[in-house]
Amino acid sequence: MEDKDFQRKSDQALDDLNRKLAAAGDRYDFEADFNAGALTIEFDHPPARFVVSPNSPVRQIWVSALTKSFKLDWNETRGAFVLAGTGQTLMELIQSAIGTHTGEEVTL
Repeated sequence: MEDKDFQRKSDQALDDLNRKLAAAGDRYDFEADFNAGALTIEFDHPPARFVVSPNSPVRQIWVSALTKSFKLDWNETRGAFVLAGTGQTLMELIQSAIGTHTGEEVTL
C-alpha cells in the first residue's frame, strides 16, 4: 500500500471511530479526543487511557489499551484495519477493550 493510501484509510478509520466514540462517551462514561492524528480514550473510573494511532512506516494502526499493544493491518477484503490474531476490526477491538475495562457490554 502506498503512503497516500495508508494515510487516507487510516484517517478515515480514526475519524469513523472518533465519531462513534463521541456518540457513546456519555453512555459508557469515557471521553474521546482526536488530536494531532492520534485518538485518546480516557476513563475516570477506573482510571485508564487508551491510545489509537497510525504508524505510517509499517502501514499499521497501533492501539495501546488494557496494558497491551495491538497492531492492526489493512485487510482489503474486509475494507478495514484488522488484528491478525483475532480477526477483529479496529471498531470491534475498541468496543471489546472498552467493555473489558468498564465491565459491561459496549456497542459503538
